[in-house]
Amino acid sequence: MRVLDGAVAVFDAVSGVEPQSETVWKQANKYKVPRICFINKMDRVGADFVMSLKTIREKLDANPIPVQVPLGVEDTFQGVVDLIENKAFRWKESDLGATYEIEEVPSEIKEEVNRFRTEIVEKIVEFDDGLLEKYLNGEEVSVADLKRVLRKATLALKVFPVFCGAAFKNKGIQPLLDGVVDYLPSPLDVPPIVGTHPEKPEKEIDCPTKFDAPVAALAFKIASDPFSGTLTYIRVYSGIVKAGDQLYNPRTDKKERIQKLVKMHANHREEVQLLKAGDIGAVVGLKFTGTGDTLCAGSHPVVLESISFPEPVISVAVEAKSSADQEKMIQGLQKLEREDPSCRLRTDPETGQILLSGMGELHLDILVDRLFREHKIHANVGKPQVSYRETVTAAAEAEHIYERLLGGDNHYAKVRLRIESIDLAKGIQFESRVALTTLFNASFLTAIESGFREACEVGPLANYPMLGIKGLLLDVEVRPEAASEMAFKAATSMAFRECMTDLTKREQTQLLEPIMKLEVSGPDEYIGNVVGDLNSRRGRIQSISVKPGGGQIILAQVPLAGLFGYSTDVRSLSQGRASFSLEFSLYQIVPPKVKSELLAKMGRF
Repeated sequence: MRVLDGAVAVFDAVSGVEPQSETVWKQANKYKVPRICFINKMDRVGADFVMSLKTIREKLDANPIPVQVPLGVEDTFQGVVDLIENKAFRWKESDLGATYEIEEVPSEIKEEVNRFRTEIVEKIVEFDDGLLEKYLNGEEVSVADLKRVLRKATLALKVFPVFCGAAFKNKGIQPLLDGVVDYLPSPLDVPPIVGTHPEKPEKEIDCPTKFDAPVAALAFKIASDPFSGTLTYIRVYSGIVKAGDQLYNPRTDKKERIQKLVKMHANHREEVQLLKAGDIGAVVGLKFTGTGDTLCAGSHPVVLESISFPEPVISVAVEAKSSADQEKMIQGLQKLEREDPSCRLRTDPETGQILLSGMGELHLDILVDRLFREHKIHANVGKPQVSYRETVTAAAEAEHIYERLLGGDNHYAKVRLRIESIDLAKGIQFESRVALTTLFNASFLTAIESGFREACEVGPLANYPMLGIKGLLLDVEVRPEAASEMAFKAATSMAFRECMTDLTKREQTQLLEPIMKLEVSGPDEYIGNVVGDLNSRRGRIQSISVKPGGGQIILAQVPLAGLFGYSTDVRSLSQGRASFSLEFSLYQIVPPKVKSELLAKMGRF
């Protein structure tokens, strides 16, 4: 959407505006892309042109102007009536829509067509004072004037011309293509894109649509090609990109040689020697360019606004079925990540799992399918493990004497340690109440603190790292001839374990779970369903507010363990019209019932 000058929005004549259409429409609004609409499948049972037009107006808050109405409907659909030219276009069944006949509007629908035409002419002339005056004086408004003013209003995003047809049988396609020429912008109709200087971001640089200007192009998509390597799709905003040129990438501070240029078509590619300002094409074999990068002339460096990608909200764990596949699998995942910046690849430092994160479960399903199909990888895919933590809710003291004969040397240390509970946000703290002396020096104290912090890495309940815990060193005993750092570290670790054993017996150790901050936005009629579902996931609703432009926003805190599969569930609950964002908030003590279930699953109790 970011690199388009204009777009055709396709809608289903039976369903009208569907949830995904809303998402794409919002993206087009964000990037100010002029659009024409095409209501497709007019030959299907249940097709309703007027209903579809109404959903565009109501659900998208748009101003659609129908420039066509259907000639017949469902199985009687034969063509369209052009309201601007006041003519009927009828397609032949015999040649799959390759040819059509232009005729007068049939008498049986003439009255309805005249009503539609009067409405749209009145709407169009409102955008031009001269034309409005002419119309109010009763003069006939020419077809050329109507098209000129409608084009002007479309480019200004004030209206959206609506066409109709049945693409499967090519009915209505030729007038739609004419509509692209008549109403959507050429590269010359779009204002020059503005970039910035790589070293002086405050300095703006205009990139006009001129062939003789310095080159400025945006790489907006990366694709792996089995035959030619990496394909980098680019939109050329200024100048001419020629095969053999050397262009500069300001982000990587590297130069790229343009070896081969191609124009991409639906089912084939065409090799070309150059791409001019306004063209979209692909470069074969770029090494240092990623999605959103700018390619420009080295003598005129410029950075175009990059493409912003939302943070992924859901992850799966990917594990190679054999060690031989491990390296190949990682390479395949890295290629997918390079092609699709809306997915992320990382290794969980706590579980060691390779996690693939994406924008939803369907997104991840497609990525995993591509990993299997394109890269021929055999892997297991499953839910990532939740990173639980452990804490204590009371204090305990223990004293431990470490005495060993190792390698002919005596090692002795005596440590008295107190464990206390502190705020979870403070993590792990250590404090010594023993003064340093010549016998008990700083290296021994460092060894004791190291032993304490290492012991905190493995909790007593299920071996998860600990949080919200403070260690107090109360007393030590040093024997000069047998004191060692290893002995003090080991004594501290043993004292820590004794404290944990005592606290666990008293049921003063707790399991912590990650709590996520969840924001769900959706239409009013589905908010009750979403709230009920969040309650069933142990979620706590913090606020429900009215969303500007309609709908409501729910803010909630929900345990991560209850959110696997949520992207699919929230779409089901809202017929695909709710969206959500997720981020980590804090760790919280697991309720007793859930704690028992978790520990039973882990085989701990």
